Amino acid sequence: MSEFTANNPEKEITLTSKDGEEFKVSLKVAKMSSLIWNMVSEDGEDDDEDNTVPLPNVEGADLARVIEYCKQYIQYIVDPMTEFQKPLQDADLGVLVQPWYADFIEGTTNDTLYKLTLAANYLDIKPLLDLCCARIASFIKGKTPEEIRANLGIVVDFTREEEEQVRRENSWADELH
Repeated sequence: MSEFTANNPEKEITLTSKDGEEFKVSLKVAKMSSLIWNMVSEDGEDDDEDNTVPLPNVEGADLARVIEYCKQYIQYIVDPMTEFQKPLQDADLGVLVQPWYADFIEGTTNDTLYKLTLAANYLDIKPLLDLCCARIASFIKGKTPEEIRANLGIVVDFTREEEEQVRRENSWADELH
């Protein structure tokens, strides 16, 4: 452990989003992100240093959601988010994780979920990335192609004949179920 973290367990750092919003977070929250933690621990030996971490790939609204998740996660570190089996055993995330996490991720729009997934990946926050991916998988699990298109907002640009041809060519896939 660096001198920085040993002497300042409650020290805060500032995260700056793509759009210039600044967020002060504790080191415990920062540690959830491997990217941020590596940046802080490499530069953190000087306590007088301004510990501002620029995050040019994450917008402020999305960073706020990431921080909300991380604060919740570390608050209940004794009972963290339940890890779920992959592939998903159930499309209902409420069955797989605690209610707060299910409500958090199910309350997002598809656009926000997409941005949150990108942010979790960029920041290297594995539990959040897993939760985002599970939500996306729940859109697909046990659904027909039409339901998947509706859930994910996919517009069909095939003619009826083209779609039937693709189904015939890939009929082997129906046998996998």
